[in-house]
Amino acid sequence: MAAPVDVVWRSLTRQIAQQNITGSPALVRLLGAQPQRATGTPLQQGATVPGFAVAESVSEEHVRLAGRHHFARYVLVFAMSAEPEGTVLAARSYAEFPGVLGFLYRQMVISSGAHPVAVRRMLHSIRRHAESHGAP
Repeated sequence: MAAPVDVVWRSLTRQIAQQNITGSPALVRLLGAQPQRATGTPLQQGATVPGFAVAESVSEEHVRLAGRHHFARYVLVFAMSAEPEGTVLAARSYAEFPGVLGFLYRQMVISSGAHPVAVRRMLHSIRRHAESHGAP
């Protein structure tokens, strides 16, 4: 991203604070996502947004979000590093899909390619915001 680390961190914080990582409130309810609501200061350890709790956070370096719903337990990690021309922001997700319903959910969301599309869309939104609010 053609923006400094602090600007990318603020853009990531904005994305998460606006709950743009979990989908619609109806989807959160339908899946039984936990935690169910936002609490605390975004990206600070212990804060929550629907579907995710901040399990670990080092400002301008990385944040690890964890959550669960009826069909999966999951972790989403964002890591960033400064580069000469801006910032590299990477997202990695990890999940377990227990039982038959978990297997079917995985087939529907992961194997279909929907999850990578959603993650790329989220990163693109963060990039667009960061580059329009602090390009060097």
